[in-house]
Amino acid sequence: MKLYVGNLPFQTSSHDLEDLFASAGTVESASVIEDRETGRSRGFGFVEMANAEDGKKAIAEFDGKELLGRNIKVNEAKPREDRPRGGGYGGGRGNRW
Repeated sequence: MKLYVGNLPFQTSSHDLEDLFASAGTVESASVIEDRETGRSRGFGFVEMANAEDGKKAIAEFDGKELLGRNIKVNEAKPREDRPRGGGYGGGRGNRW
């Protein structure tokens, strides 16, 4: 089960996330999302738990928990929706007759 972890302190590393969530079950992977240009944490990440049971346990254990002065948000990750890339067609002004 893939979990979204939000409102992370900026100094949190992927390794920190993995260590934290290991108490709820088997962690398949953990990653803190970083800004492409600066390499700084964007304050959220994802943790993949081995199964749904461990995922639910992690949500119950960590959602709202304080981590380095911030209350983290943990819930089931939603699949990314395809966002259109590039420019549109001028904001839908339509043809002017």
